[in-house]
Amino acid sequence: MRLENILRAQAVRHPDKIALICENERIAYKDIDRRIAHVASGLKEQGLGAGDRIVLFLSNGVEIVELFYAAFALGAIVVPVTTRLTARELQHICADSQPFAIVFEGSGDAIRDVLDDNPDAVWISVGTRVEGAIAYNDLRKSEITALPPLSIESDDAVIMYTSGTTGKPKGAIITHANIVTQHCFINAVEWRISSDDRYLVTTPLAHRTGFARLANSMTLGGTLVVMKKFEPELAVETIAREGITVAGMVPTVCRMLLPEIKADSSKCASLRRIVVTGEAFPVELKRQFLSLLPDVRLVSFFAMTEVGGVTSLSHEEQFDHAASIGRPTPGVEVRIVDETGASVKTGEPGELLVRVGEPGRYSVMRGYYNRPQETTEAIENGWIRTGDVAKADEDGYLYIVDRKKDMVLSGGFNIYTKEVEQALISNPDVADAAVVGVHDPIYGEAVAAFIESLPGRAPTSQSIIDHVRNLVAGYKKPKYVFIVDELPRNSLGKVLKRELRERAGQMVGNEVTSSKIVA
Repeated sequence: MRLENILRAQAVRHPDKIALICENERIAYKDIDRRIAHVASGLKEQGLGAGDRIVLFLSNGVEIVELFYAAFALGAIVVPVTTRLTARELQHICADSQPFAIVFEGSGDAIRDVLDDNPDAVWISVGTRVEGAIAYNDLRKSEITALPPLSIESDDAVIMYTSGTTGKPKGAIITHANIVTQHCFINAVEWRISSDDRYLVTTPLAHRTGFARLANSMTLGGTLVVMKKFEPELAVETIAREGITVAGMVPTVCRMLLPEIKADSSKCASLRRIVVTGEAFPVELKRQFLSLLPDVRLVSFFAMTEVGGVTSLSHEEQFDHAASIGRPTPGVEVRIVDETGASVKTGEPGELLVRVGEPGRYSVMRGYYNRPQETTEAIENGWIRTGDVAKADEDGYLYIVDRKKDMVLSGGFNIYTKEVEQALISNPDVADAAVVGVHDPIYGEAVAAFIESLPGRAPTSQSIIDHVRNLVAGYKKPKYVFIVDELPRNSLGKVLKRELRERAGQMVGNEVTSSKIVA
């Protein structure tokens, strides 16, 4: 089963049904299918074929949806990259994935170095004609031609880059089977969503959360409403105008929506289901949200880019088991093991392992792109290591005791501290740096950096932030910078991050500053 074939079948079954809404554009299934055929034919003329990678460095819009499915129709593999990433981060992704084509918007000046480093790639510009690039509007005008038949083995659909503790993002290969299994079959059963629903996307389609709603809608035959950029007031107006029934979001979005919903909850009367992932969903936030929208059914779930959905917590369980990430989705096997790989007793913590049949066939990724050793380290006998420390109770509910050591979860985005630390250490004033997460009332967590300066140097919090601004995405840069004489270490010289987390929490909570600790 392939995604483009499912969409084509929806176009045959429901040709006049609106498939996609983005601002003033309303596109029926028969029309989006035909537009995809034009773009696919144009990409074929440029030489894009099965197994080739195409990087989409695009914000939300009709274009990214068309390109996803046009590439799928050719058996190509999409590498979606949110425009929140910097040119430096995009440069690594392109160097790793070796794309046949790079699609970007605007003049391309912001990523000129990336384009220059990929002179053999086909450049495609959206919105602005750029010298040396093919205009996307010209692809849309391509004459529809027969597309080559695809081998049944041609199942790789997307490479989603996810940062690792080394600081270098790895590309998780997500197959058509992964996407269909997760977002059509499992989500439909678990969340009771269908072709009757109208789905709202508030997050980037290049991010796994936004792409998941695209996959939900197009596989089930629903209507997808895409916001180019999330704004709370506009989101509520969109829900009211379009009769949105299903919305996917992270707790941060819930927080931002609350004031608008409080102002007029009737605008959200059409909502029937909200699916939430990302950082832990605070109980008080749930209470406020559901008190304003009592007819909404809420489901939260625990997922990873490499694994898909692992567990979920139903509406009825949101308060009875508020601290839990839920119970495993039927079909998902979990183990909690100690350092030797032996299963721990119920109630004891250990690393969470997940297995869902053969990798690539159900919901677990096929592997990391071009990284066989790291794939072997991550997946053994079908079991994938999550890196999360968890425990289970007698009723099968799972609880995350500690997340991946080097991760901060802010606004639904994973931020691996090693990546930020490498950017900080590249500052000529910095001797060493350590990054931890600290509570944030809006985003769940924020990045806090502890800095050891080099002798004779006197960096400031602002100079530190300015330095990393162009090295990592904006959501990854430190919100707090604490300049200290030295980082706390154990006898082996390892930085004691637990101590830093406690110290950061106290400093931020008490708004402490001094000549040596700069917030």
